Amino acid sequence: MHCKHKAYVSTAAAVVLLAGGPAVAAAAHTADAARTTPAAAPARADVDAAAAVAAALKKYPGVVESLDKDGAVWHVDVIAKNGKHAELTVDTRSGKVFTENADDNSDDGGNKAVVAAKVTAQQAMKAAVAAHSGQVSSVEWDDDDDNGSRYWNVEVKSGDKTTNVHVDATSGKATVSGSDSDGDGNDDGNN
Repeated sequence: MHCKHKAYVSTAAAVVLLAGGPAVAAAAHTADAARTTPAAAPARADVDAAAAVAAALKKYPGVVESLDKDGAVWHVDVIAKNGKHAELTVDTRSGKVFTENADDNSDDGGNKAVVAAKVTAQQAMKAAVAAHSGQVSSVEWDDDDDNGSRYWNVEVKSGDKTTNVHVDATSGKATVSGSDSDGDGNDDGNN
């Protein structure tokens, strides 16, 4: 019986080779390999600042007060239209949003200015990148009480260089204020 099995297998192999030639045999082998070999995972890009803001605002609707990348997460502070505040983190790989802290007490003073600003954090990021190309690494609301100016401080990274761009919260005008090319946090005065 063992000999008959070998004969059938040999005959079947010969028919495949005669009928379709080596191309059919190779195609059958490739199809088998594709079924048994796991597919490579697609390359995944990190979540950028704009995507982090969008994800945070989807979970907690309002206005972004600040955004800062810290390793594998974005920290996003959001002020709701009613003045309530939430601190969120957005995973840079998955885009998942986690609420770190949300307080029920509204801050009538400082939060109202952010909510009422004509230029949002998202618009400030776009203006900053238009003024100096690169990737946004942080955005922060700055309400300077000494002279009444209100602006967004946006850090834009390009290679190993970080450039600070101030964006006026009323006009949207972006002004490059300095850069740090050695990573020490001190303004090197380069523009």
